[in-house]
Amino acid sequence: MSKLLDIIIDGRKASPGLPEGMKNYLIDIDGTICEDIPNEEPERMATAAILPDALDTCNRWYEQGHIITFFTSRLEEHRTVTEGWLNKHGFKYHGIVFGKPRGGNYHWIDNHIVRSTRYVGNFTDMVEKEVKIQVFPRK
Repeated sequence: MSKLLDIIIDGRKASPGLPEGMKNYLIDIDGTICEDIPNEEPERMATAAILPDALDTCNRWYEQGHIITFFTSRLEEHRTVTEGWLNKHGFKYHGIVFGKPRGGNYHWIDNHIVRSTRYVGNFTDMVEKEVKIQVFPRK
């Protein structure tokens, strides 16, 4: 993984940032890179069907130097089967975060830039669009 950059705000060190052009991808698993399987049916996780273009796109981003972290609603108890499935299919990644809240309609609030992309069945490189977003007003 590439070196994080020191960020200085008002002469004090803050949380590190990434080099220009590098992205920190947080990618869901169920319904995004494989068929959508609920936690209540873990026996299906080992044989989940991979979704078209997910492997090629994720691995291309990895090879380009971006950070790939899978962020899933699966539970920690699903780690072995999840890592086994990812490795069996050849996904390259830096980490997995388990226990993402279920139910969707996520509203992520952070002091770092956050870009959100909803997966709707076509896992390819993304295109830029202008959209309306909610933000905190500056004082």
